[in-house]
Amino acid sequence: MNKLLEILSRNADFTTEQLAAMTGVSEDEVKAQIQDYKDKGIILGTTALINWDKVPDAGVTAIIELKVTPKPETGFDDTAKIVMSYDNVESVYLAASSRYDLIATVKGSTIQEIAEFVSKRLSTLDNVIGTATSFVLTHYKAGGAAFCGSDEDEEQRSMIL
Repeated sequence: MNKLLEILSRNADFTTEQLAAMTGVSEDEVKAQIQDYKDKGIILGTTALINWDKVPDAGVTAIIELKVTPKPETGFDDTAKIVMSYDNVESVYLAASSRYDLIATVKGSTIQEIAEFVSKRLSTLDNVIGTATSFVLTHYKAGGAAFCGSDEDEEQRSMIL
């Protein structure tokens, strides 16, 4: 994998000067490479990685698996495009599974809101023949960052022991 992309995928806050030092190329080369990645659609944007478990009233996250009958002309693409068009859908993946074809990550205010989304939006799509919903209880790691195991967590555990 490209070293610059690897670094940026873990932390996009580095300056181009820092990235140049880390990759061993000039700052101008880093700037040009980043622009090239943006132009090619490789870098689509940057976001903050939030530990939603620590945010009061952050809502709930669900992983929804969909069994889909593929369309002859487009396979799973049309259904994936519909699913990803909903604002509360964070990600959609095509999976190599014998049971489900698409996997979507969905955010909502409540479990009931997500249940209604599945029953009224996803399960009613003409080629969706089944769904399975799992609710995320705790985030341990996402985007390459561990959400547990910090010094604060260790201190709290040692106080309990």
